[in-house]
Amino acid sequence: MKHAALAILLVRTAAFAPTVPAAPRPAPRPAADCSIVDVELGDRSYPIYIGEGLLTGGAATAAGYLRPHVGGSQVLVVTNEKLEKLGYLEKTVAALTVEPGLRVETLVLPDNDDEPSEATKTLENLGVITDYAIEKALDRKATFVALGGGVIGDMVGFAAACYVRGVNFIQIPTTLMAMVDSSVGGKTAVNSKKAKNMVGAFYQPVAVVADVGSLQTLPDRELASGVSEVIKYGLIRDAPFFEWLPARGGGGRPA
Repeated sequence: MKHAALAILLVRTAAFAPTVPAAPRPAPRPAADCSIVDVELGDRSYPIYIGEGLLTGGAATAAGYLRPHVGGSQVLVVTNEKLEKLGYLEKTVAALTVEPGLRVETLVLPDNDDEPSEATKTLENLGVITDYAIEKALDRKATFVALGGGVIGDMVGFAAACYVRGVNFIQIPTTLMAMVDSSVGGKTAVNSKKAKNMVGAFYQPVAVVADVGSLQTLPDRELASGVSEVIKYGLIRDAPFFEWLPARGGGGRPA
């Protein structure tokens, strides 16, 4: 799927959000090929930045999308081992520290290749995140950053909703499914032993930064999973969009 087609696809799917008058937000320094979708929810409104290289295009570029949404002086970036090995954690920290003034803590959750990633979305791992924040003495002005797919986004978002009764958080989705679904709309949760997503809250991020360049490292199966979700949106609500997909959306991965 070519970059331009994917960017339009993300804009169209993000546009399902409800609209009410938007609250003021910091002005970003957008790249030339960055699209911005405003999710307008009154005082919980937030932007979705969509484009290539928003995170991977250099620390100064990424800083323009992240730092304006950090209200205090403390940040906790949570990711997993796979994304750390791919260099995304290093790029995120570099962006947040390109200028002085922020203390950035990082937490890398372990991967388990023997079970589905959803199996790691537990109350136990939620406790790992909040306990780590307590250990690092993060206050209520801290900002959590969810760097990863839907599992990381769901857990970190719910941790942000719970920690000191709510801190800000930023979503950096790295899978297509997370970009078009779980990072948008404030759905945060963990699984209980009895059922999926039964312990959670609706809690909006302060920003979503969707760097479509990160899809280059996404396994084919996960990419196909995200595409199927996009097709579903067209079938449910938007016939012209559904017809547009095969004409413009084919062709493999982003260029």
